[in-house]
Amino acid sequence: MGVAAAQPVVIPDPPPRRSPPTVGPAGFRDSADLDGTYVWLGPTGAAARVDGASDSTVGGVAAVLVVREASSFAVRGGALGATLWTERAGGRLWLDAVVGTRVGGGGQPGRGILVGLSAGPLVELAPTEHPRMGGSVGMWAFVGITPYARIGAASEIGAFAEIGVHLMLPVLRH
Repeated sequence: MGVAAAQPVVIPDPPPRRSPPTVGPAGFRDSADLDGTYVWLGPTGAAARVDGASDSTVGGVAAVLVVREASSFAVRGGALGATLWTERAGGRLWLDAVVGTRVGGGGQPGRGILVGLSAGPLVELAPTEHPRMGGSVGMWAFVGITPYARIGAASEIGAFAEIGVHLMLPVLRH
């Protein structure tokens, strides 16, 4: 018996191009361009001196920030935070306006660090006491994490001071 020989498969050449090939526009923005509107979320913690005693807080912060690196106000926006006291009963809620500028880096975008101020109202909450209204002002620096210092006061509590850190991560950029 004979073995059938396979017929060679012929693949025709594609038709010749009528115009030179083109590549569409890139859909990605330059990664060095940080300008945009961001939503940041993350944990926060602080050591505080309040009501004549030391305490610490743990909680979270959500911020909506507009970044314009070439502007003298490179960062502006707002932050909403909530923390619980580790020793005292209750916690704190705050809403801050945030502004910042870039320092160092020779005026080049993306160089130097962002530093700024925050200010806004707060409310101290406790399970067996009525809410105590107050306000605070703070300083911050963005260096990958955001260390801050804040002073303020709340009714019936008096003045407080705290130092802490926010570990904010961008979850949305527009």
